[in-house]
Amino acid sequence: MTVDDKPALTTVATFPEHYFLENLAVRPDGSMLVTALNRRELWWVPAPAEDATIGAVLVDRLDGLPMSIVEAEPDVFYVSSMAPATLDRYDLRGWSPGAPVNRTRTLSFPVEAAGLNGSAVLAPGVILIADCAAGLIWRVDLTDDGLAGKAGVWLKHDTMVPGTDADKAVHLTQTFAIPYPGVNGVRVAEKSGYVYYTGSWEQVFARVAVDPVTHRPAGEPEVVAKGIHAVDDFCVDEDAGVAYVTTHIDNTLWRVPLDPVVAATDSELIIGEPIDHRFLGPSSAAWGRQDGDHGRVAYFTTDGGHTPPNPAGVIKPAAVVRVEFRTSRATSEIS
Repeated sequence: MTVDDKPALTTVATFPEHYFLENLAVRPDGSMLVTALNRRELWWVPAPAEDATIGAVLVDRLDGLPMSIVEAEPDVFYVSSMAPATLDRYDLRGWSPGAPVNRTRTLSFPVEAAGLNGSAVLAPGVILIADCAAGLIWRVDLTDDGLAGKAGVWLKHDTMVPGTDADKAVHLTQTFAIPYPGVNGVRVAEKSGYVYYTGSWEQVFARVAVDPVTHRPAGEPEVVAKGIHAVDDFCVDEDAGVAYVTTHIDNTLWRVPLDPVVAATDSELIIGEPIDHRFLGPSSAAWGRQDGDHGRVAYFTTDGGHTPPNPAGVIKPAAVVRVEFRTSRATSEIS
């Protein structure tokens, strides 16, 4: 990669040191919702603009550790949490920053739900949620009004298993820890009909085909790329045939082709060598919502190096980082 090809990074919002920003969703107006896992908080970040004077605003405090957030219908979001394992609905239609928020407890998960993590909308009224401690993906079917739901196991596979070494457990707070995560991020590729996911412990980026009628897995999962240490969450650009995959504790971003044949030779580290202090502890990713953003501009949450081990050796403020990709580097058609 040449200097001209390197992504351009801009910090658009900062939080105090030792804030673990886990996930984010970009709203239709370009503003963002961000989960602060270890603070049990949901935040609003204004749409980036050169003349912006409004900082991040606290939206809500939760009883669990908020993880993923997805938009199931325009300006209606679902936040999954650990300890306890729950799903909350936030209706932000007509909401303004600083006003009380409309939150509904949609679902309390079965006791087997140990570590809800990344999530994605699979179909209208259907949400997938990765369970990084149980090593499986849950399927949530919402009621017609979206105020309640039913959870069941969608897929469990060897690529999703969590770590077994006690010394590699992840301490999310002083009193709560999970095994080294298994299945972590999950995204739906609508055009090709695949669900992609990462398995942190197995160091895999994988996919499984989906039946378009039943929305169940159609066949066995397939490993797209293997051997990327500390894989976390990602965003998908089907037009270019690539995913941008974060490695949380390694402080890097990889461009990985969606085609396993191409990924075997063309996966590429594009941020983090050398370490960039603006990109410490990257977790989740979401495409911008402005015209031309998809495939070109994405936003990433970081924890500033909060989570050990920290090869950077420094702690910075947690941040939301805008990344502009200079070239799409389109690959072959998705198989």
